[in-house]
Amino acid sequence: MPVTIDLSGTVAVVTGGTRGVGAGIARALLAAGAEVVTCARRAPGRPVGAAGRTARFLPVDLRDPEAVTAFFQRVRADHGRLDTLVNNAGGTPFRLLHDGGPAAHARVVELNLTAPLTASLAAYEVMRHQPRGGSITMIGSVSGTRPSPGSAAYGAAKAGLENLARSMAVEWAPLVRVNTLVLGMVRTELTHLHYGDEDGVAAVARTVPLGRLAEPADVGDACVFLASDRAAYITGAGLQVHGGGERPAFLDAATVNHP
Repeated sequence: MPVTIDLSGTVAVVTGGTRGVGAGIARALLAAGAEVVTCARRAPGRPVGAAGRTARFLPVDLRDPEAVTAFFQRVRADHGRLDTLVNNAGGTPFRLLHDGGPAAHARVVELNLTAPLTASLAAYEVMRHQPRGGSITMIGSVSGTRPSPGSAAYGAAKAGLENLARSMAVEWAPLVRVNTLVLGMVRTELTHLHYGDEDGVAAVARTVPLGRLAEPADVGDACVFLASDRAAYITGAGLQVHGGGERPAFLDAATVNHP
């Protein structure tokens, strides 16, 4: 028998779920049968949909704790429950440390670490009163596990996010599971800003063992799994979704051939 995941009857929130990776996550959850609510500061140009269904959008500034609390209370009031939160909102411009002042770097940390903490606390207040609790997934990055020149504050925030998730998993067990997806490079509508034209993207893809960048759907599938009962015994984990990571530079620099 084929293994299928059915999230029908569940409610999921995807922060920053209106484009790129977030939209891919929202589409995967919709396709699995979940009711999906996306949020961002601004409404999307067009609704996010999949399998003949559309995600609901509600505006919220994730940096405003009162607004975040009100948002999750509205989700509970309108939908009756909250089963899944995916903390996807985040990102950073390329900025060397000496090119940005403390305030600019602090904003990056706020968006990528403090905002997911704020959203998780508000979601937990809903989930902990439910008989079956819920699931929270953090969208992390390989930038949190290696040096990240040009995105140092982002990497530090992502490192903190994964540690935060592990602590939440212990404190909030057994009702609420908390895990992290550690992403590598993902191909989105903004890929050209980081890697250039198609030749640049192809060159970058060759550094990945699987030979390509991830698609948003790859991330979405992993989110569906972590939200499901198939992952009922998984909490405090960091699942690497990076195509095998990065080929070690010494293998290309060495004067002997390696397989």
